Amino acid sequence: MNLAGPMNDSPHESGEKLLDEAFEGLEQQAPNRITPIIHWLRDPKSRIVRIPIGILLILASFFWFLPVLGLELFPIGLLLIAQDVPVLQRPVGKMMLWLEHKWAQQQCQLTRPGAWEAIY
Repeated sequence: MNLAGPMNDSPHESGEKLLDEAFEGLEQQAPNRITPIIHWLRDPKSRIVRIPIGILLILASFFWFLPVLGLELFPIGLLLIAQDVPVLQRPVGKMMLWLEHKWAQQQCQLTRPGAWEAIY
């Protein structure tokens, strides 16, 4: 994962490369039992399943107010669809890398000494 930030990437960097980096970051953050599912969904043979799952995740994200579903489903759904739609690869890859960067920053802030004292 590029912790320096996704804004430092080259303007000529391919969308496919950005998408690969985003998937790698997602795999690093995902629990071990989820990683094989991500690998399977990235396989070209899984296209027939990947697109409907991506659409369902995007639709499910609109029910974020329910206890089981959340807004995090939206970027994951976009990531799955972008795998097959070249026009979406670059913007979705950059968005996911930015989100992963912000997530890493948030985790660092919460793990520093005294971070929880400011919250309570």
